[in-house]
Amino acid sequence: MRMGNSKRVLFAAAFCFVGYVYAQEPVWDGNKVELVSEQLADGVFAYYPSNAKELERNGMPVATSGGFVIGEKGVLVIDTMLNKRLHTLVQNMVRKETDKPVIFAVNTSFHGDHSYGNMYLPKETIIIQHAHAKKYIDEHFKEDTEFMIQNFGKGRGIEEIVPTTGDVLVSKGGLITLDLGGKSVEIVDFGFAQTGGDLFVWEPKSKVLWSGNPIITVKPALPWLLDGHLLETLETLKKVYAFLPKEARVVPGHGSVMGREDIQWHIDHLETIKKQVQIAIDEGLSLQQTVARVKMPEFGGYALFGWVHPSLKVPAAYKDLSLAK
Repeated sequence: MRMGNSKRVLFAAAFCFVGYVYAQEPVWDGNKVELVSEQLADGVFAYYPSNAKELERNGMPVATSGGFVIGEKGVLVIDTMLNKRLHTLVQNMVRKETDKPVIFAVNTSFHGDHSYGNMYLPKETIIIQHAHAKKYIDEHFKEDTEFMIQNFGKGRGIEEIVPTTGDVLVSKGGLITLDLGGKSVEIVDFGFAQTGGDLFVWEPKSKVLWSGNPIITVKPALPWLLDGHLLETLETLKKVYAFLPKEARVVPGHGSVMGREDIQWHIDHLETIKKQVQIAIDEGLSLQQTVARVKMPEFGGYALFGWVHPSLKVPAAYKDLSLAK
């Protein structure tokens, strides 16, 4: 995950906090997570952790979600998971539905829980990534795996991962269309959302969007803003919301299937931060004073709120809005 040392410390602290709740285990355990698939249309599937809906209701973090689309020519897998075990679960779900080959796999970001499983794909599978994701992996893979081991635990299969990057790269603001045979799938960069290399996957016939981490899951979960870009993230989420028809379904980065209307919670949250932080800046408050003032309890209920809100989001808004003056 791309972040400076200070944000790595904060991120580790968040894992420690939630890990304490779970008897000091990782926030979720790649050796224990079970996955279920949900058919959303003919040949269109989401997959997500079996306990996702229960955890969502309680505002707790959920392991990685993704999906797959089956066409006449073959299969597209969306996100390849953290380790061999989880990737194998995904492959087994695909094999239950079809014997067609996995011809494409897309990573919605460079984050290891969305991309480490690339190394276990068939050699013939074409991997699609954002150009930024490939650059990050090429330059930071060793430190990234060390960070993931620190927070997801040793013995979770991360030690054996070797970097396996994209064969087809999506450029900034780019879009490519995949022909699966009878189905076309669009891979879209809507703009900076969480990492600067976020890809959204859209299957227009079924009106299903896979969002990756920019949309974590339903309320009360909230965007993290790990890279500290509130204004760009807000504009990107608005763009995604405007793009989607009302009946669209969204497979978030860490949860079960949600509706277009559920994205509004995330937009409202970021809009409220923007408004309240701008007032504080206009009054001449320092960052520390702004963090102390902008509490926003109406958006509480998420287990990580006490970390992401004062440590990441309010500082991100303060920086962005101060630079915009």
